[in-house]
Amino acid sequence: MKRQTVFTLLIIAFVLSFFVTPLGDYSKIILNRVFATSPTIIKTEKRGKIADYDWKLKDENWKYINFEEAKGKVTFITFWTTWHMPSQAQLKDVQYLFDTYGDKIKFYVITNEERAPVELFMNEQGYTFPVTYQIIGEPSPISLLKPPGSYLIDKDGSIIIHQNAIADWDNEKINNLLNGLISK
Repeated sequence: MKRQTVFTLLIIAFVLSFFVTPLGDYSKIILNRVFATSPTIIKTEKRGKIADYDWKLKDENWKYINFEEAKGKVTFITFWTTWHMPSQAQLKDVQYLFDTYGDKIKFYVITNEERAPVELFMNEQGYTFPVTYQIIGEPSPISLLKPPGSYLIDKDGSIIIHQNAIADWDNEKINNLLNGLISK
């Protein structure tokens, strides 16, 4: 075989591996992370505000909690599922945020899945951030986004970031924003 034919076959095999092997899953997660951009900060005059914090959820121990506990605190909310690759790609940044700001920010890493697959996934991946479980049908003070949608809310309840897709949360722009919001 000619060298060019071998090279072409290798490229075809590599591309096919994205669709038919577990290597493809890991590669897709990596590609999602590589192409993620920093979330867009909403201009002050265009920011919405949370008026009612009454939202019932369940914590990682399956106990009922209320979003009221976030009132007056910087709050990070993200929606995710264990089976959704963009969600999986973003969780590494969520873990970074939790490790860096866990005691200074309220975290709501929300899923609508059952507990067993979530706990298995968290253990397999080594994630330690707290998982919050959505109660289906429970009214929410914010629009429930599709995974990996996220919100960043300041202490006054203003929505600073409303991100509808995967984002790069591990960057200097976000760190400066969070440090500023926490210090207010």
